[in-house]
Amino acid sequence: MAWRGNLFITLTLSTLLAGCGDHPAEQQWQSYHQQLANDLDQTGIERAAPMNIGDFPERSARLIDIPETRDSMLNIYALRECQITSLIAARNNQLGRVAPPSQQWLYERTLWQRLNTCWNSDVPEKLSDEDRMRLQQLTATKTAQLPAVSWNAIFDSSEWVKSFARASQPLANVDENAIANQLEAINYLQQMTDHQFDLDWQQDSSALENHLKTLQEQPLTAEVLRALLLATQRLTEANALLAQQKDATHCLRRGEPQSLEPLANTAQQWLTAINRLIDAQPVDKPIAIQRYQARWLSLENAQAPWGQFQQALTDHHALRARFPTCSDN
Repeated sequence: MAWRGNLFITLTLSTLLAGCGDHPAEQQWQSYHQQLANDLDQTGIERAAPMNIGDFPERSARLIDIPETRDSMLNIYALRECQITSLIAARNNQLGRVAPPSQQWLYERTLWQRLNTCWNSDVPEKLSDEDRMRLQQLTATKTAQLPAVSWNAIFDSSEWVKSFARASQPLANVDENAIANQLEAINYLQQMTDHQFDLDWQQDSSALENHLKTLQEQPLTAEVLRALLLATQRLTEANALLAQQKDATHCLRRGEPQSLEPLANTAQQWLTAINRLIDAQPVDKPIAIQRYQARWLSLENAQAPWGQFQQALTDHHALRARFPTCSDN
């Protein structure tokens, strides 16, 4: 059938492109593999394209369902001393309804702040029994919903989703300034999450948007994961060659790829920050996110990219240790 032929061509081209070695991260491994092969008097190392990371969960699978809160503007106006009428009106107009998730997050937190402050003031004493009950219920509802609102604001943002894009390249050269900026962005989201119920902590719309813009500049999560997968694949291939050598009289030159240590440090830092943010919300995480986190982001799961990389690297050091180091290096 024609579609099978097209599929074969596509797969073949993908394999060729994957093995062309134009990417800096791949070039480092090619050089290292050639160095090992030369030291062991072998023609080369058999190589295969590393796997890609899994798809980030679809929107419907990663968000938490939050029932819509409905009430008449007349009832809301009865609570006007709580200073929520203009806020709710702005949220319900055309611009408010299409606001990005980040702005919806700011709105919901501001609404909770005003309701909570109002409920703990002398305002309830001035209200009718019905309006006082309405204020109490609205405050309780928004308090209960805020963690889910915060979760959805992050997981519904295009900037966050882009960080996990499969259409990315492995992280090659670690730019410490860029990594620091990305970590600062994640840390700001962490602060907003940690202080969501802190009335004294002031959120900053400009700061939030600037940090989200920073996240959008580089799909760092995907790049880190793909670099770990690439390193694991290339280390495993090198390990196979080293393990085959029964004669350990050959000496090995020093010089694993220089990117290994900065990659390990960056990956551990970044995955720690990502997992901390995901685990910060007191919510029942959607099953799809739990599975993705365990499979791809975990620092404890031996089958996740970090665990596989650590094992391959440990094995590699042990196999290299069987050989003497060349004295002229």
